[in-house]
Parts: sequence; structure tokens; C-alpha cells
Amino acid sequence: MSFWSTIWDTIWWFITIFVFIAYLMALFSIIGDLFRDRKLNGWFKAIWFVFLIFVPFLTALIYLIARGSGMAERSAAVQRDAEQAATTYIRSVAGVSPTAEIAQARQLLDSGSINQGEYDALKARILGDSAVR
Repeated sequence: MSFWSTIWDTIWWFITIFVFIAYLMALFSIIGDLFRDRKLNGWFKAIWFVFLIFVPFLTALIYLIARGSGMAERSAAVQRDAEQAATTYIRSVAGVSPTAEIAQARQLLDSGSINQGEYDALKARILGDSAVR
């Protein structure tokens, strides 16, 4: 066996492993999206899942084409919900009220640490976050 044959075999194995891992990541993303989607009926979820098992590459490709934009929206919604829950939890544990935050920002403005524009931005963000609660 020549040197170049061995290198090309190695490169081929790396490409094969990369494609396999990429497929597994897509498959897990699709399965996670199936379980995350509240609008899709349980029977349709089961049908997608069965097709993913028996015709995996074709079904994954069709799913990504047909429902890919919805996957991004559902993923973003889950991320937003998790971020809001974390922020709410942190604020509840910290015990800082929006009024106290605005007063603290006002103290920073009065001391000259921040300018009026930064104070207005902080106040808008604080009031925006408190409206979510």
C-alpha cells in the first residue's frame, strides 16, 4: 500500500465520520423539535418519528426543508422563555425591585458615572423588564 493511498483512506474516514456526526446532530435536533412543537398532533409526531427510523436520510432532508424555519422559531422561543425564567428567578432571589434599580441608576447619574442617555437607556430597560413580570 502506498503512502498516498493511506492518506486518502484516512481523509475518507475523517469525512465519513464528520458526515455521520453531522447527521446525528441533525437527527437529534429534529427529534427535539418534534417533541417541542405543541401545534403538531401526536399522530403526526409518531409518523415523522417512524419515518426517521426507517428512511432516515430522506426523512431528515424533507423535514428540514418543510419545517426548517419553524424549527428556528421554536428554538428561539424556548431560548427566550428560558432567559426570561432565569431573569425572573434571579431578580426574585436578589430581591431588587425596579424602583430600587432606577434609584441606583439615578445615583450613578448624579455622581457623574453615567450620562443622561445611559440613564434613560437603563431606565427604559428596567421598566421594560418589569412589565414582563
